[in-house]
Amino acid sequence: MTARPPLLGIRHVALFAADLAAAERFWVDVMGYAVEWRPDDDNVYLCAGTDNLALHRKPGLDVFPTQAQRLDHIGLAVAKPELVDAWAAHLAAHGVAVAAAPRTHRDGSRSLYFRAPDGSQSPDEGPLVQIIYHRPLSE
Repeated sequence: MTARPPLLGIRHVALFAADLAAAERFWVDVMGYAVEWRPDDDNVYLCAGTDNLALHRKPGLDVFPTQAQRLDHIGLAVAKPELVDAWAAHLAAHGVAVAAAPRTHRDGSRSLYFRAPDGSQSPDEGPLVQIIYHRPLSE
């Protein structure tokens, strides 16, 4: 049996977007990501901290027969519990509805959830994003 190589954790997430430009504006203007690379009109790679977020133009039903995202949610860590509340205020100031208000969990972590717009017709179709303070991730 070989030793398991070390992992640094999830540093890359790729999401489909029905409206790539709208998704990019949200992740850059509201969430503070920067464009790292735009290889073509259907893809853009963003970065913030140690995150790399790829946005891909959502293909038609001929490529993927289902329209729903397969991802439950992505979590973005913050350094202090009170920053979760600061993010709730920031999102509200940008007209982003919070799906689950900030709350402290039994393990002492604190989080909120919202749907990131992806340009689809329904606001419930965008990826679910969690802003989380969790001591092992955050400190």
